[in-house]
Amino acid sequence: MPICFLSAWSLTFLFCWSLWNAIQDGATTTQKMHQIPCSGCQFFTNDYRLKCTVQPSIANTEDAVSCMDYQPKTNSMLY
Repeated sequence: MPICFLSAWSLTFLFCWSLWNAIQDGATTTQKMHQIPCSGCQFFTNDYRLKCTVQPSIANTEDAVSCMDYQPKTNSMLY
């Protein structure tokens, strides 16, 4: 009887710990993705074929956080 009790609580603990780690990883990834400035750049086209006219290889990736070619949109009616 004690072995079943310990096994059940161990599985419950492992499930909760795994769920907590998944939530923390998701929050970390979300914070990194919100730092990507591409959607506010004037060179961002919002087209799936060519997302950025200057740096298409790093557009919407973590490498774009420190993009040297970033230019904020000045007039959203033009883009």
